[in-house]
Amino acid sequence: MPKFKSTQDILRIIGNKDQIRNFGVIAHVDHGKTTMSDSLLAASGIISPSVAGQALALDSMKLEQNRQMTIRGANVTLYYEIEGKEYVINMIDTPGHIDFTGRVTRALRAIDGVVVVSDSVEGIMTQTETVTRQALEERVRPVLYINKIDRLVKELRLDAPAMQKWLSNIIAEFNKLVDIYAEPELKEKWKVSIQGNSVAFGSAKDRWGFNYNIAQRNGVGFKDVYDAYNSDDQSLIKALSEKAPLHEAVLGMVVQHHPPPHVAQRYRIPKIWPGDLDSDIGKSLVSCDDKGPILMMVTTINVDPQAGRIATGRLFSGTIKDGDEVYLIDGKRMGKVQSVNIYMGNTRELVNMLPAGNIPALLGIDHAIAGETFSSIKNVPAFESIKYVSEPVVTIAIEPKHPKDLPKLVEALRRITVEDPNLIVKINEESGETLLSGMGVLHLEIATSLILETGLEITTTQPLINYRETIRNSAGPIMSKSPNKHNKIFMRIEPLGEEIIELIKNGQIHEDLERKQMAKLLREKGWSADEAKNVSAVDISGNILVDETKGVQFIQESMDSIRSGFDDVIHSGPIAHETLRGVKFVLHHFVPHEDPAHRGLAQLMPATRRAMLGSMLLADPALLEPILGMEIKCPQEQIGTVAGILSGKRGKLLNVEQKGVITIIQGEVPASETFDLSEVMRGGTAGKALWNTYFKTWQVVPQSIFKTLVNDVRKRKGLNPEPPTADEFVDKE
Repeated sequence: MPKFKSTQDILRIIGNKDQIRNFGVIAHVDHGKTTMSDSLLAASGIISPSVAGQALALDSMKLEQNRQMTIRGANVTLYYEIEGKEYVINMIDTPGHIDFTGRVTRALRAIDGVVVVSDSVEGIMTQTETVTRQALEERVRPVLYINKIDRLVKELRLDAPAMQKWLSNIIAEFNKLVDIYAEPELKEKWKVSIQGNSVAFGSAKDRWGFNYNIAQRNGVGFKDVYDAYNSDDQSLIKALSEKAPLHEAVLGMVVQHHPPPHVAQRYRIPKIWPGDLDSDIGKSLVSCDDKGPILMMVTTINVDPQAGRIATGRLFSGTIKDGDEVYLIDGKRMGKVQSVNIYMGNTRELVNMLPAGNIPALLGIDHAIAGETFSSIKNVPAFESIKYVSEPVVTIAIEPKHPKDLPKLVEALRRITVEDPNLIVKINEESGETLLSGMGVLHLEIATSLILETGLEITTTQPLINYRETIRNSAGPIMSKSPNKHNKIFMRIEPLGEEIIELIKNGQIHEDLERKQMAKLLREKGWSADEAKNVSAVDISGNILVDETKGVQFIQESMDSIRSGFDDVIHSGPIAHETLRGVKFVLHHFVPHEDPAHRGLAQLMPATRRAMLGSMLLADPALLEPILGMEIKCPQEQIGTVAGILSGKRGKLLNVEQKGVITIIQGEVPASETFDLSEVMRGGTAGKALWNTYFKTWQVVPQSIFKTLVNDVRKRKGLNPEPPTADEFVDKE
C-alpha cells in the first residue's frame, strides 16, 4: 500500500497538470460505488484497509449511514502512485438514487472522467443509463467497473467461460449507451473494452478487482474467481485481494484513460462556456492556465454550523489564494475568499492556494449558490447553466409545530435549499402555506429529516403532486382590455410541440441564445420565418411568447410589461393555478393608449394576463400529471402480482427481462398513485420485490378523473372549486 502523503506533499505534486486527475463515481442505486470508494481511500492512507468495504467512509451523514445510501455525495483528494509516478486524484462519490440525480449533474461539471459501477447480475439499469448519458453530454469520459462478480458464482452458478460471456454482454450494452449519447467524434474513442484496459471486474465488499493489465501481469483471471467463491475456503478470497487489489484496477484505469485537466479543458470548455474562445480569458480556460484570471464554477454548497457556507467546485483558470477578492457573476456582487481547502475524506485541509485544474473548497463566499460562476474580473460570461434530467414533482406543506419557531424554520429551509437547489420553497399566496417541492417522496423525506435533526419540531402534510397545465388545440386571437379600458391586447395560442419543449429543456433554446441561431432552430422544426425571428420570451418549463405585431406604436417600450404578464401566467394557469407546459402565446396585435401614463405596467400586465388566460380556456385546456418509470426486481413467480398492482394503480407493465434468478420488470405508474406503493407492493409480494422509481414523462390526466382532480386541487389552494370560464377574460370591442 502506498505510504500516506501529507497535504504539503500533495501540494507539491498538484502543480504539475499531468499528475492530476478529476473523476467521479456514478452508478445505479445499490450497485456498490461507495463500498468501492472505501478501497480507494484505504490505498491513499485515509482509512484503514481492515475496514475498507464495510466502513462506507464517504457516507458521513447520520442519515446516509442509517439508510445505507449516499445522499449528499463527497469530495476527496487522493494520493496514488503507479509505476513510480505520483498522482493527485480528486474524486467525487455521487448518490445513486434517482431523487438525488441533481447532485450527480452538478458533480459532472467539476470532473473530467467517471467510473461507472454496475452490478454483475443486474447489469445496465435505468439509473446507470441516466447518469452515463449525463456524463457523456458534459464530455466526461467513462470507464466501467463491473462489481459483485461473486454473485455470478454464488447465485447464477456460472463457471469461468460462462462468466466471461455474461460480462461481455454487459460491456456491449454499455457501449450502446456510448454510441447513442456520445458526440460523433468521441463515440469510438470512448467505448470501453477489456483489452483496452477500460473495464475492470471485482468485488468491492471483498476488496479485489482486476483489469486486463493486472490480469496479464499478476496471472489472475475468472477461474481464480470461480474457485474462490465455489468453495468455503475464505483464504482464496483473501488471496484474490492480495493478488489483485481493487484500488489498483480502478485507479489504474483512471490514470490511463481519464485526461489531466489541461487536456480535458481543450474539448470541454467549448461545450460548457459560451464566451469567446479567442479572448484572453477564453485562451486561459482552454489551456487551464494557472497564471490567467480566476474563473471557477461552484458545484456544491455545504453549510457548516461553525464555518458557514463552503463553496466547492472546479477552478478552470487562474490560481486561487486565501484573501482573494472575486466577483460573483450571477449574483452580481463581490466576495472574499477566507480560506482555500481540499477535502481529505470527511475532513477539510487548509492549503492556502490551489492552481487551475483542481477542486477547491472555499470558505468566505457567503452568497455563493450551486451553479454560480465567479471570477477575478467582472465582465466575463458565466458558465453554461446546469441542465437537470428531472424536475420537482412532489410537494409537501410544512410548518413549525410552535408558531414562535417560524424564523427557525425559515432558516432551516434556507440552509437545505442552498445545499440542494433541486428543493424548491414557495409560499401559497391564497392559503399562506409554506410549500416544499422535491424530485420524489424520498427526496422530501430526507429534507424533512435534516430539518428535524436541528431539533426543530415541524408538521407536514401528506405529499402532494405537482401538475402542469397545457392546451390541446389552438385558439384566438381574442381581445382583452386593460383595467382602464384604454389598451387592447390581442392574443392567440397553440400547442408548442414536444420537440420544441425538449430543445428548451435541454438548453438548446434559451433566453440568451443569439436570435439568428434560435430562428434557424425553430425554422428547422417547421416554424414560419416571421414567428421564428420574433420570439420575445422563453420559459424553461417549456413555453414561448412570440410577437407577431406589425407596425404597432410603442410596442418595444411596452414589451417588458407584456412580458411580465407572460411570466405571471406561466406560473399559475387558469385551471388549477399550476405551472404551464407546452404553450405558445402569440401577441397578435396591440392597441396602446398614446399617453405613457395610461399604458404602464399596472395596465398592460393585467391585460396580457387576461388575454392569455382567456385564450387558454378556449383552447381545450388539460392537466398533465407526472408519470414515474419503475424498475422492479422480484422472483419470477411474482410477475403476475406486480402486474396486477401496477394495473390497479393506473400503471402499465412495459417489459419483463430475466437475469439469472432475478426478474427485472420495467413499468410506469402515475406519481399520484405511489404514496402507498410500499405497503401494497410489500404486502402483495411478501416483501420479495425491490424497486426504484424515476421521473419519466408528463401525461394528460384521464377525462374520467379530470373534473374531480381539478376541484380537489383548487379547494386545497383555497380557490373556488370550479375553474373560471373564458367569458371572464375575453372582452368585446
